[in-house]
Amino acid sequence: MLLLLLLWSLLEEGSEGKTASSGEDPDGEEIEKEKSNSLKLEFTEDANFKTKVNYSYAAVQIPTDIYKGSTVILNELNWTDALEDVFVENRKEDPSLLWQVFGSATGVTRFYPATPWRMPNKIDLYDVRRRPWYIQGASSPKDMVIIVDVSGSVSGLTLKLMKTSVHDMLNTLSDDDYVNVASFNQNAQPVSCFKHLVQANIRNKKVFKEKVDLMEAQGTTDYKAGFEYAFEQLQNSNITRANCNKMIMMFTDGGEDRVQDVFEKYNWPNKTVRVFTFSVGQHNYDVTPLQWMACANKGYYFEIPSIGAIRINTQEYLDVLGRPMVLAGNKAKQVQWTNVYRDALGLGLVITGTLPVFNLTEDGSSERKNQLILGVVGIDVTLNDIKKLTQRYNLGANGYIFAIDLNGYLLLHPNLRPQGGEFQEPVTLDFLDAELEDENKEEVIKSIPSIASNCTNHFVPNNHRNFRNTIFVSLPFTSLGLVLPHYNTYYIQAILNDQILQVKYFEYLLPNSFESEGHVFIAPREYCKDLSQSDNNTEFLENFIALMEKVTPDSKQCDNFLLHNLILDTGITQQLVERVWKDQDLNTYSLLAVFVATDGGITRVFPNKAAEDWEEDREPFNASFYRRSLDNKGHIFKTPYKDCKYALHRLELENNTVGILVSTAVELNFGERHLKPAVVGVKLDLEAWAEKFKVLASNRTERDQLGTRRCDPSTGCEMDCEANYKDLLCVLIDDGGFLVLSNQEDYWFPGKFFSEVDAHLMSALYNNSFFTRKESYDFQSVCAPEPPSNTGGAPRGVYVPTMADFLNLAWWTSAAAWINVCHFHYFQLYVLCVRTEDVAADSMESKETSCIMKQTQYYFSTVDYTYNTIIDCGNCSRLFHAQRLARTNLLFVVAEKPICSQCESTKLLQAEIKDPNQCELVDKPRYRKGPHICFDYNATVSRRTQGPPAVEATLLLHLAVLPSSFQQPDVACVMMGYCACVM
Repeated sequence: MLLLLLLWSLLEEGSEGKTASSGEDPDGEEIEKEKSNSLKLEFTEDANFKTKVNYSYAAVQIPTDIYKGSTVILNELNWTDALEDVFVENRKEDPSLLWQVFGSATGVTRFYPATPWRMPNKIDLYDVRRRPWYIQGASSPKDMVIIVDVSGSVSGLTLKLMKTSVHDMLNTLSDDDYVNVASFNQNAQPVSCFKHLVQANIRNKKVFKEKVDLMEAQGTTDYKAGFEYAFEQLQNSNITRANCNKMIMMFTDGGEDRVQDVFEKYNWPNKTVRVFTFSVGQHNYDVTPLQWMACANKGYYFEIPSIGAIRINTQEYLDVLGRPMVLAGNKAKQVQWTNVYRDALGLGLVITGTLPVFNLTEDGSSERKNQLILGVVGIDVTLNDIKKLTQRYNLGANGYIFAIDLNGYLLLHPNLRPQGGEFQEPVTLDFLDAELEDENKEEVIKSIPSIASNCTNHFVPNNHRNFRNTIFVSLPFTSLGLVLPHYNTYYIQAILNDQILQVKYFEYLLPNSFESEGHVFIAPREYCKDLSQSDNNTEFLENFIALMEKVTPDSKQCDNFLLHNLILDTGITQQLVERVWKDQDLNTYSLLAVFVATDGGITRVFPNKAAEDWEEDREPFNASFYRRSLDNKGHIFKTPYKDCKYALHRLELENNTVGILVSTAVELNFGERHLKPAVVGVKLDLEAWAEKFKVLASNRTERDQLGTRRCDPSTGCEMDCEANYKDLLCVLIDDGGFLVLSNQEDYWFPGKFFSEVDAHLMSALYNNSFFTRKESYDFQSVCAPEPPSNTGGAPRGVYVPTMADFLNLAWWTSAAAWINVCHFHYFQLYVLCVRTEDVAADSMESKETSCIMKQTQYYFSTVDYTYNTIIDCGNCSRLFHAQRLARTNLLFVVAEKPICSQCESTKLLQAEIKDPNQCELVDKPRYRKGPHICFDYNATVSRRTQGPPAVEATLLLHLAVLPSSFQQPDVACVMMGYCACVM
């Protein structure tokens, strides 16, 4: 921020010098000078910028539609040239600085360090004045209503020009602004489903643009209808809006009515709404009424005769809005931080701190100061750099830091993950869209201090963390929040001063120990600066071992906290293998593997061959089984799930063994200090446990003889899923509504959403409150095809008897016992080897396009009881019985097989749905605190120049840091033909 203020002051001090005008021929000396300043530079690759740069020079970019030899541009290049020395000095003082940029109101961009422009072989449409950081820095927030004349006289080329003009006008708005668009002839109506002002975010603007393209010309022109509609929109105080600059933009081909009565009724005498009029197309209409309407309402009149005039004329209104900001002086010297967006020069996701730069020169003939914004100065900060400043690993897998701006949009959050490499649009992810929305989290947004199913994500955890106790820290550009589950209040910090013990534990990371000690995966963390990262665990492990042979864990180039914890967990998990796992026969329990994952970044899988099929994330903090086990008590079952067409069948298992993960968190207690530093678990052999399930879900013990028994209303026998497998459907469903196990081959689709298997039964479970549904929207998606759906079916079933005896059976006891043994020994090992510390509060080329995906997720409700009922459907009715299994994420369901398929039932959808109705979203707008200061009025704004003024003197910068001998060049000034409003 200090650097931005310095640049701000330097630019403005330079602008206060006396201006000069000369009669130099712009086609002569100045062009020769421009040519002489065009250098062929050598660039070197730079890791910080992820591209080739030259630190000795700054570079300039000029929009394609601006003539580079014009006097205005030559002036701009001259008076910003001295910035290069300032940029160089800034970098010397702080080598970590990234792009330093000055964006001029004329469209010139000067950025440092110099780098080749990224689009040499394409049409370059880049204009700094359309970038998110410039838009947000150049003016105060706006409430804008755009009204478009669609009468019969507007047709052909004129209508096309109007549509394009509206598109470009929308592009001048940022997330701080609110807008609506309406068309009018003899009546006015909104072009979209938005009935009031909505936030000008990328999604809403996309809706407007699509609807504007559908406008058709017909009827007669009635300005009164259009303006009355616009004023009523701006007077609606029952909605969220910017509450700062208010304006109406009217696009028309011309007319005679001045609608003075409308202005007298809605806007005079205070004139709180500015009116800008645009005459579009080539015609012979009298434009005097349009000029009068604009000048009488503190606005400006523009002409757009052709497509080449659209871009420049749809953004010039910003100069008018900037005048109160210029005249506010020091009050406007406030750094504004943008939303997250993708850097045009390849830095990835960044935020930019900006300051407007003003012209404070006196206007020659009078003591009145100029009222122009010269441009915006900005400095980029990457999201990765912000993340590096926040400590993640001592917050645990489910603790995190998030940052929110005044719009409620995230600058930092674990779920901020925009997809697609070339999207230039801002990343506007609301906090409540990154989380599962509830009342507590809405209160979090309101309490922020004021600043001065796709296939890869088929289950979203329903986390209930205590957001009421979220810690907030107010920073200049955001509010930081720290969220900690209760078990992460303390964390483990390993102290391994014994070098012999370090070497001993380190040996357990060597691949030659894997056959006897189990395979080790290490989290791809930045343990040392010189450690080469790799997506391949074997290669990353080799890089890690090679580096550790050169440096010690206490080296200054390494993160001692991460390394000591990693080595400690390596030793502890090896002892778990030695003391417990090696003494057991996994086949006895039909286990494919046992495993342990730790906060320190170790995942050990035993035996070694089981690692060949291990598909979980190497980073425990990113693994779903790890995070879910920490957030829940008991045993968490995670079904296999590979892709949308994934359907298991017995024949497919002959050459492919599939497993189900069962895991639970390791809990440590040191007095009142409670921790969960690891997760242990087993991997069940799915085929073997499907057979066990039939036995465990029956009423016989291992000593019973299997007979041919049958249950019906007359026998009075108890339920037996094995003996009556032809008539009874017995299933285990997890807490997301996904099938885990079934006694029926026709229903053997582990990992599939149960409504796709048996829609009637899943609907009954939902209707009887075993599951609850939550809908959310993924605003970071890339459009993808919807997965195909299937409907399960099966033959007729019979009477379902009582479950009293069954509920006393812990069918999963053998697997759970295995985990508990691991859990107990792991607890003992940790108590011997670790100590705890408090967590400090201050640790804190594709055609794809972005789209919104509606996600519907199902979760266990708070209901925890046994339920018997009937699915009423006439002759197709079915009885079912359901029971939650204690200390698991499983629901056991026994039901009659479906007798027929005539019973209609709505299939519950879990998969994502592309492009939900945007109108539904804006009906419930998010809470917005908004900027705390507004510059929309100043009594000293010149009435003579309500529009873009005549440039009477060149704006020359004399930067204070330059030597006193620096001579400012004489630069020609140019008179520009804008209309001045004389009242």
